[in-house]
Amino acid sequence: MYRKMLLAYDGSVDGRLALGEGARLAQLCGAQVCLLAVVQISTGIVLAEGVHSGIVGDQSEVYRNILAEGERRLRDMGLRPEARLNMGDPGPEICAVAREIEADLVVVGHRQHGTLARWWSGSVTTYLADHLACSLLIGRMEMSNPHVDRPKVRSKAL
Repeated sequence: MYRKMLLAYDGSVDGRLALGEGARLAQLCGAQVCLLAVVQISTGIVLAEGVHSGIVGDQSEVYRNILAEGERRLRDMGLRPEARLNMGDPGPEICAVAREIEADLVVVGHRQHGTLARWWSGSVTTYLADHLACSLLIGRMEMSNPHVDRPKVRSKAL
C-alpha cells in the first residue's frame, strides 16, 4: 500500500497523536519512514536575531530535541526512521521533502486555530492539500501499538 511515508512532527500533543498513527500505519505497510521537524523562521524571529543573536540557534536546539524524542518513539516501535531537521516555512518544506523522498503519504497533526490566526498565518494543512502530489493523512487518533502496548495476561486462580 504505502512504501514511503513522511511524518511531519512538532512535538505537540496533536503531533504526537499523528506520529503514533503514522507509525502504526508504517508498521502495517512495512513502509520506510522519514521523520521531519521544521524550525519555522518567521519575520519576527529574523528581526529578533538582529537584536539578540542566538535566537535561531535556540529554536534549532528545541527542534533537535523534539526530533530526537520523535525518533526514539519510532525506534521503540521497531521502525528505523530517517530524521531530518529543516528550517523555513513548514508547508513548502514538507512538500519539498515529500517530493525528494518520493513519499506515498504525508502524515501531519492538526491544531485548532481561530479565524484570525488562520487568516494571519495561513493553514499548513490547507497548503499541503493544495500542493502535495501524494496522499495526506491528518492524524488525530490515539493508536495502540502491539509491540509496545502488550496486553496484560491475567492468571487464572486455581
